[in-house]
Amino acid sequence: MAAGHGFAYQAVYRYLLQWIDNAGPGEEQRLPSLRELAQRLDVSLSTTKYAYALLEDEGRIHSRPRQGYFTRVAPAVPLADTGRSLLDDLYAHARQPGRLALCSDAPAMLLSLEQPLLMTERELARQYPRTQAPLYQPFGEPELRSELARRYTRSTDDYWQADQVYLGPDLRSVVELSLQALDLAGAVALVESPCSWAILRQLRAARLRIIELPIDAAGRFDLQQVRALLKQQPVRLAVLSSTVSIPHGSLMPAADKQQLCHWFAEHGIWLLENDSYGEFSFVPDATRYRDFADPERLLVFSSLDKAIGAEAPLSYVLCRNLGAPLHRQFLERRFRLSPIRQKAVARLFSSGRLDQHLLKLRGMLQQRMGQMLALLDELPGQPLQAVPAAGGATLWVEAQRPVAMVRVYERLLAQGIVIAPGQIFSQQGLWSQHLRLSFTLDWSRDIAGAIHQLAQALDQPS
Repeated sequence: MAAGHGFAYQAVYRYLLQWIDNAGPGEEQRLPSLRELAQRLDVSLSTTKYAYALLEDEGRIHSRPRQGYFTRVAPAVPLADTGRSLLDDLYAHARQPGRLALCSDAPAMLLSLEQPLLMTERELARQYPRTQAPLYQPFGEPELRSELARRYTRSTDDYWQADQVYLGPDLRSVVELSLQALDLAGAVALVESPCSWAILRQLRAARLRIIELPIDAAGRFDLQQVRALLKQQPVRLAVLSSTVSIPHGSLMPAADKQQLCHWFAEHGIWLLENDSYGEFSFVPDATRYRDFADPERLLVFSSLDKAIGAEAPLSYVLCRNLGAPLHRQFLERRFRLSPIRQKAVARLFSSGRLDQHLLKLRGMLQQRMGQMLALLDELPGQPLQAVPAAGGATLWVEAQRPVAMVRVYERLLAQGIVIAPGQIFSQQGLWSQHLRLSFTLDWSRDIAGAIHQLAQALDQPS
């Protein structure tokens, strides 16, 4: 098999992704055996093993002893006929071929760095023969760890070191290990609401008791409510977006962030800062919680795929004060990460290529947001209200009359359209009148028509 772009394992990985997508949303299906696939694609057995291992780490496939590998695709059945959660149902439908997913949150869908990344990787492969590459870097490639530490360093008083950076294959894994290192099972965690469904799932899996702090229309918490809550509840952890509140799209005032961090320090509360969209604020030099937080009780996590694209699913966490627990968690997990891919990402940082890309991408995001807002404004009677986002890839949209957004979701599925109802961003069932609406879409499709279908679905009786 001619590998084309990148190494042989990347070609096998992409082949298997296409195979999984083509398998559709039905029952799980058995994948070809390692040896069968190696013969079919004319690659080594170790190459197919590595590609399968990557897919297993990402949760796309699973293995059964003496039976082989199987897909993890969820069955596409109506929500009313299944015990699956709304979130699982949404995820299964959004991945079906031909669907128009108005619910994505991936900025790189508008503009990615995947080709420059792969070109850099091929150049590095000639400079660093595979025989010279270290087989196992449990915490990540030193060059990329150094670049991330440098990027987060602000001054001689606020700096990071490479050994305080830990890399993993995806955001879920990095957050999971960070929570395990904190060892706060049974404790109380504060989250902004609406909150990323992925974060909510990880907190529940870590057996934390979640208290939601609703964000008002101006993007602020009720500080008096927060103050009273901290006095009444044994809060041990706060999980908050660094700049733009995701998915709400608002920007918390700097004074509010400073006050919250002061209270967190008073109560000895750990801050887990979600920096996944930290680079996507439309407001220059937007303040982050870490600008005011106690550095000894701070973890910052993020993912590279939001800016670079699907070829860079790497995620990371920075922490100054959990060295031994994080070392232990990452050593036990033994992630298999490509050293050359990590070096290539590091070169995108050090060359300034990523900063140039982000500048252009933020401009495109603002332009597409304007287009989506215009489509919403053109709807007769303006049944949906959205405040322009301060950054990110989505709008937080509210229905202007009482409506069951889950029913709207189900109606649109029949028309091949997938939306994200607001209640999946709350464990308490809040935001039932809202939805998250993406503007990182394939704009060659009939997006205006889809928005009109959304409006019509709102008008139907519940």
